[in-house]
Amino acid sequence: MDERLVKMGEVILEARGIEKFYEGPGGKKIQVIAPIDLQIREGDFVAVLGQSGSGKSTLLRMLNGLIEPSKGEVLYYGKPLRESSPRFGVLFQNFALFPWLTVFENVMLGLKGKDVPPLEAEKRALRAIDMVGLDGFETALPKELSGGMKQRAAFARALVVDPEVLFMDEPFSTLDLPTAEALRRDLLEIWLNRKSLPKAIFMVTHNIEEAIILANRMIIVSKNPARIVVDWRIDLPYPRNRNLKRFQELVDRVYTVLSRPENLFVPEEEIQLEKGTKYLRVPHVRPGSIIGLLDILSERNGRDDIFHIAEDFNLEIDDFYPILEATRLLGFVETREGDVILTDKGKEFAEADILRQKDIFREHLISTNTIIKNVYNMLKNKKNKRLKGEFLLDILERYFPPEEAERQFNTIIEWGRYAELYEYDRENDEIVLSET
Repeated sequence: MDERLVKMGEVILEARGIEKFYEGPGGKKIQVIAPIDLQIREGDFVAVLGQSGSGKSTLLRMLNGLIEPSKGEVLYYGKPLRESSPRFGVLFQNFALFPWLTVFENVMLGLKGKDVPPLEAEKRALRAIDMVGLDGFETALPKELSGGMKQRAAFARALVVDPEVLFMDEPFSTLDLPTAEALRRDLLEIWLNRKSLPKAIFMVTHNIEEAIILANRMIIVSKNPARIVVDWRIDLPYPRNRNLKRFQELVDRVYTVLSRPENLFVPEEEIQLEKGTKYLRVPHVRPGSIIGLLDILSERNGRDDIFHIAEDFNLEIDDFYPILEATRLLGFVETREGDVILTDKGKEFAEADILRQKDIFREHLISTNTIIKNVYNMLKNKKNKRLKGEFLLDILERYFPPEEAERQFNTIIEWGRYAELYEYDRENDEIVLSET
């Protein structure tokens, strides 16, 4: 794999210093995507990887014009995107089919507002339907289709515009494994046998193997804010075999990049629970998942490859990395060259009985997580040893959207409860100091 930028055909899209930020509480600038320069050329099949919440989908939407960058610009064949009439196809993980329209009618919607004569539009719709293997289902309604067939119809709608660039955001993530595999194979056949369309594909995915099977170029983005950390050419010949040594080496290499500390950890957010303190965002992971990771490592002499562990957990990257992040935040593991390694404290935890494990977890939780420490200290200092949950949630909502604040709250409660620091009385909405 060549770490130089891919040099292929004519530049179709070019991003110049595009970034995205929002205004947070008190006018604070919340940076989602740092300034990014990027070119998409004819012949590029780009797969974008990164942790959940890293801004992959936001980047895709800025490139195809669905959202405006806060700064910078996107050019389409050298002209500003907003002043052009780009030919883009877009496919999301949800099918977005109108249930009252037939397959043919849903596909025809892709040409709505386009300057295409009716007869030509019908020909193009039928050609797209045939291309994705739905010939004979033109008059079927979405309720009559399987999940894979619905996604094929969505593919046809994206292809009917004869797109210069096909944008795909997690297109296979909601499908069962055999269906997803079949659709990947069909997409690859369309791509490799294309005569004119699409000229380039830009796909967001969380599946490392999927990226290597399909793409000829891989971009990995870091988190908070998103930055391009690698832009690689994948030079394996098609079709690609998962069992080949070179394939597995690429998988390991991607895991190594994604597990670097600068890509794994999220930054600290200042929250004034106590003056001058900082709060480190809590990964949304149950204590049992942390214990499971430590048990696996303990059985394997304290060290194993990240990819092998993720396979054993039967988890995709977006699901596994929060577990790794949480376990490392607690000081139980470290990562090195794509391996997860038990620290001395991690070994002590893995070898301890259940009661001692809770003690160790409690000690490390208080020493590594400021907000949980502050909640615990406030409870100890209150006469009734109780704290309104609404108080904590109000603070979290100053720094996170309501849904994320709720998730943070629930995780903080779950970790504190396992560590026997406090309990949560949901009926009265009170956090209560544990009697230990």
